[in-house]
Amino acid sequence: MAGGGREPGTPVEAVLAGLFAEVLGVASVGVEDGFFDLGGDSISAIQLVARARAAGLVIAPRDVFAHQSVRGLASVAVEEAHAGVVSEPEGAGVGPVRPTPIMHWLAERQGPIGGFSQTVVLRVPPDLGLDHLTAALQAVLDRHDALRLIWRDAGEPAASADGGPSGDSPGAGRGFDAGLEVLPVGSVRADGCVRRVEVGDALITATAGRGKDPVSGEGRAEEAVRDEGWAGVVAEQAAWSRTRLDPAGGRMVQVAWLDAGPRVSGRLVVTVHHLCVDGVSWRILLPDLFAAWTAVRQGRKPQLAPVVTSLRTWARRLHDEARHRTGELDLWIRTLDGDGDDNGNGDTGAATLDPGTDTFGTQRHLTVELPPEVTEPLLTRLPAAFHGRVNDVLLAGLALAVARWTGRDASVLLDLEGHGREEIFPEVDLSRTVGWFTTMYPVRLDPGPADWDDLSGDTAARAIKRVKEQLRAIPDNGIGYGLLRHLDPGTAAELAARPVPELAFNYLGRVEAPAGTDWAPAEEAEAAGGHDPALALPHALEVNALTRDTPQGPCLRATWSWAGRLYTPEQVRELAEAWAAALTGLSLHTGGGLTPSDLLVPLSQEEIDAFAAELDAEWSAR
Repeated sequence: MAGGGREPGTPVEAVLAGLFAEVLGVASVGVEDGFFDLGGDSISAIQLVARARAAGLVIAPRDVFAHQSVRGLASVAVEEAHAGVVSEPEGAGVGPVRPTPIMHWLAERQGPIGGFSQTVVLRVPPDLGLDHLTAALQAVLDRHDALRLIWRDAGEPAASADGGPSGDSPGAGRGFDAGLEVLPVGSVRADGCVRRVEVGDALITATAGRGKDPVSGEGRAEEAVRDEGWAGVVAEQAAWSRTRLDPAGGRMVQVAWLDAGPRVSGRLVVTVHHLCVDGVSWRILLPDLFAAWTAVRQGRKPQLAPVVTSLRTWARRLHDEARHRTGELDLWIRTLDGDGDDNGNGDTGAATLDPGTDTFGTQRHLTVELPPEVTEPLLTRLPAAFHGRVNDVLLAGLALAVARWTGRDASVLLDLEGHGREEIFPEVDLSRTVGWFTTMYPVRLDPGPADWDDLSGDTAARAIKRVKEQLRAIPDNGIGYGLLRHLDPGTAAELAARPVPELAFNYLGRVEAPAGTDWAPAEEAEAAGGHDPALALPHALEVNALTRDTPQGPCLRATWSWAGRLYTPEQVRELAEAWAAALTGLSLHTGGGLTPSDLLVPLSQEEIDAFAAELDAEWSAR
């Protein structure tokens, strides 16, 4: 999708227009084009902020939401020298770190967490070079503090007399408030994190294809490795990397270069413990790794952009903030408890998870994908028409689908994951900070009655508006829940005693589809796996969605994961198909409108809709 309209008229507008196009992968951008109208989301907004800072302009993610066009952002952009953000001195991120809410959440899981990780698989040039790769990784390890974390208490949780984790919440199970530390720069050596693996001749088949060198751009003759062969070796090496991770020993990163010879693009399997990385972090780490490798290859010392706010400072600020959030306690209790009717409090009807039985080793998966003609309006036109965000639309469809699937016209309780880099401290900038910032918080969604024979009509407008307002009623995108649940001893036990949502949803934003070029994502990423099979599942049913930008257009891809003991594949497929049908119906909706959170005056949705209908009638009469 390309923008258009008036061209930039100032240097700042020109910079921002170029960054819009770069981040969103569009051909051109006019100054009136909106970031979210072009398919942006909260994660790509953070990317935009980081790249603007690198260009000498300071904007905040909240500015991207409030002033969505190039012209609007240019009016609030500040030159870096005049911004109010405080840059920390080198070394401020080194030392003891207080555990964040999501770290507490992980520590409460029953089972081994040493291999709890994320893996990215890249296609890389044949002449990657072990020395060049090692030097580049060293620059990345030295720049990003989280990669040098050590958590000495990350062992097995101590068992109580009844077999469950011992201790009081927060702090049940593993140790929490001691043993977490960022080691000094240089203390983690890249040569201990990198290995070269020769790919056997049996995997290689000759082709007439040509690849391009990522630095020189020159073509080269190439052979290829059969896809099924790559998938097998990627899965094997990713599994081996997970066994090599050791949070208690400070070994958080493993990189395997799968070298298929001088004429074949290899694969780079990058595995990082989840304590150190999240979806936003990868968008920082991978460009840095490529930039460092390019510099080393050209004989230069890597110069990676500085990090403004350290993970250590953010964690400390969260602990200070927790005591100021107690006013939200009633909100979270109401969300979890529901309205007390007989609808199951918004659950999906599954039996209770058994942490000793329902583990990642028993989890099953189903992936569904929506075509570009459905995905495009879900990401662009619909959020723009309702002055909302992508999650408003996706969750409206999910709430409709769950209500139909369970046969209950009631609210749906689910855990929602967010990127967690909320702007609650004005002097903090996390756009270049690597770490696990994820927030997980409960939401209760009620899309209203649905006419499944006409999903694109009033049902769509009502569901999107209602879900949007229910999400806007949550302060600071839910960051307060984790603070009260895990960091405040006065509220933690009360929230821990509440129902745990059976369903979880996470939208990971837009990612580049495998493009067959070096330093791009590889097709075999899905073979990499993730967690130790003995680790207990946190939810009975999870949905992880992302958008893949393909040559045909954006495709929404959702992976449904569930406890094999609690659901049958047929049950999950029925729900997944209901969600796809709901989103397809929503994508055909041609209306839009305002909701109460869009206005500065207190009006109900009914009053807003009545006023809009009156205006439409007047225009039609003319």
